[in-house]
Amino acid sequence: MKKGIVIAMLLMLAAGSLVWAQTMTITYWQYFYESKVKLMDELIKMFEQQNPGIKVEQVTFPYESYNQKVAASIPAGEGPDIINLFYGWLPMYVKAGYLQELPPNEFTKAYFEKNYYKFVAESVDFNGKYYAAPTAVRTLALLWNKKLFREAGLDPEKPPRTLDELAAYARKLSKYDGQGNLVQAGLAMQPTGQGHNWIREVLFRQFGNEPYSADYRKVTYADDKGIAAFRWYTDLIVKDKVGYPNFATDDVTAFRSGKAAMNIDGSFRIATLNAIKDLEWGAAELPSHNGVKSNYASYWTHAIVAGVSGKKLEASVKFLKFITSPEVQELWLKNVGELPASPALAAKYKDNPVYAPFFNGLAYAHASQFVDEAGQRTILVDAVDKVWLKKVDPAVALREAAAAEQKLIDDFWKK
Repeated sequence: MKKGIVIAMLLMLAAGSLVWAQTMTITYWQYFYESKVKLMDELIKMFEQQNPGIKVEQVTFPYESYNQKVAASIPAGEGPDIINLFYGWLPMYVKAGYLQELPPNEFTKAYFEKNYYKFVAESVDFNGKYYAAPTAVRTLALLWNKKLFREAGLDPEKPPRTLDELAAYARKLSKYDGQGNLVQAGLAMQPTGQGHNWIREVLFRQFGNEPYSADYRKVTYADDKGIAAFRWYTDLIVKDKVGYPNFATDDVTAFRSGKAAMNIDGSFRIATLNAIKDLEWGAAELPSHNGVKSNYASYWTHAIVAGVSGKKLEASVKFLKFITSPEVQELWLKNVGELPASPALAAKYKDNPVYAPFFNGLAYAHASQFVDEAGQRTILVDAVDKVWLKKVDPAVALREAAAAEQKLIDDFWKK
């Protein structure tokens, strides 16, 4: 009798272990963006079918409160196992102790060099260690409204190819009312949108400047070449008056509503623009300058939170490998509009008139490393506002911005 009871208890324990194995749960956090959330729900179903011993719970928060939630939850041990974060936050997250190094035997330097664009491999490396892996990347292109081109007597199939052409087209496409107020922007000028990235990663470099030192610890964009680039940008606002910040609410709204003829925007906008029935638009590589091409690349990436270990770590690594696989990267392009993070997939879209310009831009894109992405962005945006609203000379405004950003970087590394 006793032997039977012992056997029964052993069977119950075994069954309990099996149930535990089947209900191993890991938690994934990302900010709320409808197309991403919907796709992730589907991906989780696929992953769970392939891995019956693992369950994944997706939790989302508004973008505006995402970092605050992370800062409050992870140190308290109440956060996720895997987290989605903007690449520009990586140094801040690592330094705060939120993340752990990806298993070096799984995520080697060779792994990143083989499977990702060069700028990804460089920007997920923090002090020689890899902390994150992305599914998709973003880059910029020139978007133009073909109908407005036609109305202005311009060929709707031939966007400007150089900065000189871009400025000339923008002047021709701008419209004003009887009092001289802008009613149609030739080119949307929104530094809080992608304008600050266009200045930092594209215009500075096209005018012959490198915005930062190789280790990103020194700000170097306030030399004569950087000032020339910044002046070219601000002149479009204050002298040519082809657009200005917050015209028609913002650049995205202005372009979508046909009140801006051209805009510099990211590949993440493709799905939104394709959904607008009456908008006849095209995308082209960013205009070059003196034969120099440049672009900005960014991405949201996935990392494993500090403290995750044992079976949860194994499950988290499996899920991370799954959501960064080539198959998922292509689903991401189809459902979200962001580009696959693997250059091997780009060849499939070389003849697509919408995707190809963005993919082409990735070949010469840069992704600067930030210690405080929001703070560094605000400094450059404020510099434009000084020129536009306070009539500060562009050279003065840019030098002040460089000094402020240098202090921010120095303070980060001193702590």
